[in-house]
Amino acid sequence: MERWLLTVEANCCDPSREEEFNKWYDTVHLPDILETPGFVRAVRYENTNPAEGQGKFIAMYEIETDDLARTLAEFDEIVNARAKQGRMSDLVMAVGGGLYKQVCAPVKGKGKKKKK
Repeated sequence: MERWLLTVEANCCDPSREEEFNKWYDTVHLPDILETPGFVRAVRYENTNPAEGQGKFIAMYEIETDDLARTLAEFDEIVNARAKQGRMSDLVMAVGGGLYKQVCAPVKGKGKKKKK
């Protein structure tokens, strides 16, 4: 089974409504996307100092699939269906992203050493 990472960089169109944007993204949008078969995990991060044209927020979706084309087609169907149901936000402005194939197993660090 292949593993992939889908990234989406986004900004909130109205900075005064950023709290509303984040709540929608975390409680509505991520769960909707995770209904896609093969999408196994999602996480978001905030860039505290984005450069011009960069997204302030990034969402990353881990995908496990034997048929990426089928999985992405189902993803498109789900996103379009949710949009028709009014579950998308007019606050979202996607500014970038990518699709990456995993090429090595995760590597874990040793973490911080405990002080004695």
